[in-house]
Amino acid sequence: MKLSFSPKLSTFLKPSLVTNLHRSVCSSSISSPPPTSLIPQTPLFLKPPIHSAASSDLQKWHDWAKSLASSVGSTFVDLDNGPDSTLLCRELKWLMEDAIEEESEGLENNQRSIRLRVALEELYMLWKQRVEERRPFQYVVGCEHWRDLVLCVQEGVLIPRPETELIVDLVGDVVLGNEGLREGLWADLGTGSGAIAIGIGRILGTGGRVIATDLSPAAIGVAGFNVQRYGLQDVVELRQGSWFEPLKDMEGKLAGFVSNPPYIPSDDISGLQAEVGRHEPRVALDGGINGMDDLLHICKGAASMLKPGGFFAFETNGEKQCKHLVEYMENDAGGSFFNLKIVPDFAGIHRFVTGFHK
Repeated sequence: MKLSFSPKLSTFLKPSLVTNLHRSVCSSSISSPPPTSLIPQTPLFLKPPIHSAASSDLQKWHDWAKSLASSVGSTFVDLDNGPDSTLLCRELKWLMEDAIEEESEGLENNQRSIRLRVALEELYMLWKQRVEERRPFQYVVGCEHWRDLVLCVQEGVLIPRPETELIVDLVGDVVLGNEGLREGLWADLGTGSGAIAIGIGRILGTGGRVIATDLSPAAIGVAGFNVQRYGLQDVVELRQGSWFEPLKDMEGKLAGFVSNPPYIPSDDISGLQAEVGRHEPRVALDGGINGMDDLLHICKGAASMLKPGGFFAFETNGEKQCKHLVEYMENDAGGSFFNLKIVPDFAGIHRFVTGFHK
């Protein structure tokens, strides 16, 4: 999670490529989700190409969409560090790649029928939402590229950020050569789309297991979609509930846990980029008056949940929060932890706090 929002600059995979890389499924083929979860929407690139449009009509839409994107200029950048016209035009290209079934050299002077995954009218609506309502592009197309994954995302579920990828790397480093941690039980608190849990599950392989918790039924539904799509049903278990609450039967048994909790101070929410503040779930952003409410709650429960030698890693809003948490765990946690570290993100910002239970 971070204050500014910018999609990763990678080309969205076409369905044929995804089929080769992963077992693609649509929402109707997912095994029954937990009773309290919601059925997730199918990402655009996985929808069947049951619609069509004349290439001339698709060209008209593209010209209109590009003109709308170009009219933005740097307005959103100046307003709240939002997307400029260049980024919006790049997103338009990605939207076409996801929506169109057949590749073509260009649409000009071509009157053939083009197979689409959504109706042309919906393409108009989706692009108006993106530009005029500042709806996040990931919600428009229903997915986000994260590490080597393509994850389903939708309204009500936090969009995973690039810097959060480092949590998976941190776990990968500690389980390397440590069989007890690699084959142990892990937890991902506040899993959202399931991104971190899936990343860790792929590192652990068949030996370890991950329990992913989230209070949101929408998040549990989306995470379940993503877990099944990557064939990790036997590795990642989903439980609905707040933080450690669904893990009462695992007290003292966790080899490790990770979390990217809400950590933005309440008063800062209104100043966030429109894509974030208007559209992403506030419950996944708002960390209370100083942004520390959930982080401190997790810290207070860490010692009772981890087994001796167990590892933890969580994401924060920056250096001030990191230092506060380390001081708390050193001075107010009864000497329960050792090897506490503050780890920077890709931009060099002090972002993560890690450590071990004695």
